[in-house]
Amino acid sequence: MRTINKFVKVKTLAEAYELNQKRSNVVLGGFMWLKMGNQAIQTAIDLSGLGLDQIEENDEGFQIGSMCTLRDLERHEGLDEYFQGAVREAVHHIVGVQFRNGATVGGSVFGRYGFSDVLTCLMALDCQVELYQRGIVPLKEFAQMKHDNDILMRVLIKKDGRKISYQSQRHAKTDFPVIAVAVARKENQFFVSVGARPMKAGVIEKSGWLPASSRSDREIEALADWAKDQFIYGSNMRATSEYREHLAYVYIKRGVKEVLGNDH
Repeated sequence: MRTINKFVKVKTLAEAYELNQKRSNVVLGGFMWLKMGNQAIQTAIDLSGLGLDQIEENDEGFQIGSMCTLRDLERHEGLDEYFQGAVREAVHHIVGVQFRNGATVGGSVFGRYGFSDVLTCLMALDCQVELYQRGIVPLKEFAQMKHDNDILMRVLIKKDGRKISYQSQRHAKTDFPVIAVAVARKENQFFVSVGARPMKAGVIEKSGWLPASSRSDREIEALADWAKDQFIYGSNMRATSEYREHLAYVYIKRGVKEVLGNDH
C-alpha cells in the first residue's frame, strides 16, 4: 500500500518540474499502476489543473495531453478514423472501462512498461513526446532513455498517411498481453513494433519493399520471418520465448497483409 505525506495540485509546469526533482516526490498520472507499489511518497504531484487533458487535432496531426485517459484515446473519433481503428484496438482490451477512465496516456508512455499496448502502438507511428525540460524527442529515442525527473507534457502524432494494424494476444480478456504487435505502412516503407516480449516495445523499419502480386504470400512470409528475428523474446509465467516468437511471426504477417489493403 502506498502512503502519501503531502498532496500538491500544481498551478504551473515549472512548479511541477521543481517538485519532481526530489526523488521521494512522484507525479501521480492516473495512479493506476503506481498504487500497486508500497514505496512511501513524500509529495504527490497532481497535474490535473494544467489543461493537459485534451486531444487537439489539426491538419498536421494530433496533440495528446499527458493527462488524457486511455478512454479518451479509445473514444476519439479523429484518431479512430485516421488510424483505421488501431489506437482503439490497442487500448480497449486494457482491464475495463473504469480502469481506462483513470489510466492516463502520460503514465502509460512515461512508464515505458514492458507490457504496454499503448507504447507498442505509438512506436509504429510518426510519434514524438514533448517534455518540459528536454523539449520534443522522437518516441523511439525516448523509449530507450533512462528514467529521469522531467515532465511529460504531450504526445505528438503526425499525420503522414500511414496505414496501421494493431493486434495482441492475451490468455484472458483483462490480462496483460502475451505479445503485442503493430505494423504500419507508409507507401513502400514498413514499420513493425513488437512489445510484451515481455520487454518494452521496440520498432524496426523496412524500406523499399512491396510484394510482387505473383508471389506476394511468400514475400510477406519472408518479411514477417525477417522482422520477428529482429527482436529478442523472453520467457515468464505467461509464455515461453519460443511461443512469443511464433506469435510475433503470425501477427506481423497478418498486420502486413492488413496494411497492404487493396494493394494485396
